[in-house]
Amino acid sequence: MSIKLIAIDIDATLLNSKHEITPAVREAIQKAKEAGKKVVICTGRPLSGAKQILKDLGLADQDDQYVVTFGGSLVQTTAGDSIFKATLTYADYVDLEYIARKKGLHFHANGLDRLYTANRDVGDYTMREARLVSQAISFRTPEEMHDIPVVKAMFVDEPEVIDEAIKDMSLFNQLADRVTYTRSTPYYFEANAKGINKASALQQLAKVLDLTPAEIMAIGDQGNDLAMIEYAGIGVAMGNAIPEVKAVAQQITTDCDHDGVANAIYNWAMD
Repeated sequence: MSIKLIAIDIDATLLNSKHEITPAVREAIQKAKEAGKKVVICTGRPLSGAKQILKDLGLADQDDQYVVTFGGSLVQTTAGDSIFKATLTYADYVDLEYIARKKGLHFHANGLDRLYTANRDVGDYTMREARLVSQAISFRTPEEMHDIPVVKAMFVDEPEVIDEAIKDMSLFNQLADRVTYTRSTPYYFEANAKGINKASALQQLAKVLDLTPAEIMAIGDQGNDLAMIEYAGIGVAMGNAIPEVKAVAQQITTDCDHDGVANAIYNWAMD
């Protein structure tokens, strides 16, 4: 069965280590579009953090093109209309924020249009994330978060600090029936609503487009890509992917500095 949808992660997958889309990758995506394939960016970022990339690929502001954002919590058209949304509850936020305090981790919550932190000493990685996704940061106490929708939450800190914090998952696992955790980078440990990830988002989009998993190819490199690579008919790990992603992938392409996305498209997505 031919591939009709190509799901692509952004960082260290679509973008190389210089945070650029290489000419070869841009050309391959253009050829895939010309061949009638849907190219769907699947990212932990909000739409604001993917907007320029979508423009560069000729996918922005369209009612018939789609993007998966916030690690799967939101599926929307690139024009911004929501198809699916799953948020954390206020109780989830409060409990996650408590875990951050207990573990000594910096923490922020993702709203639809900004980041919220209860850390008066704003973490370096919260500021980095705000710059990366073009969102402002607001300080809010946990009590002030009661009526603010939280799309996902993030423990953000130095990799070794995150490593130490998640050696013992017992505190995190107290929320296992309400929250899904993913390690999206060495310095991000993310929390979405239970069962929400990039695979669940692609399932929602597949219903809209009347596609089966066999008609989907997914390409990624990190822990938050693992579920969609397992779900897709053809799951592709980047050459620079973590071992866990390579272990579940059907195919392994070259790394992000050697046109891995382009090679995957030509090898496994074109009829």
